[in-house]
Amino acid sequence: MKQYVIDELGSPDHESLRTYLQERYGPAAMDGIFWIPVEIGMLTDIQKTHHECQPHYLAVELDKNGMALELLVRSKSALRCDCISYASEDQRNWIIALIDDIFNQLEIMT
Repeated sequence: MKQYVIDELGSPDHESLRTYLQERYGPAAMDGIFWIPVEIGMLTDIQKTHHECQPHYLAVELDKNGMALELLVRSKSALRCDCISYASEDQRNWIIALIDDIFNQLEIMT
């Protein structure tokens, strides 16, 4: 699995991130798993046409030691579909910039 990983988070940073993710994206779907929706303008052509699979998400796993962002664009309504794929370069750059912005807002140094 392709991932963007930030490790060695301290306890205060973990709590700040957990609170931010819960407030912004809702409670964790499973223990420490948050779903970040991909903005419509960031969808690939095939993802844009698969209305039944929308919205598309990227999963973030937050644990006490770090954060792992899976670079697989998923759908909650379909497990297998042509629109489920690794993030395009634009999607990857967008989500990494989003995570970096969250860290900057929360003043978390990495």
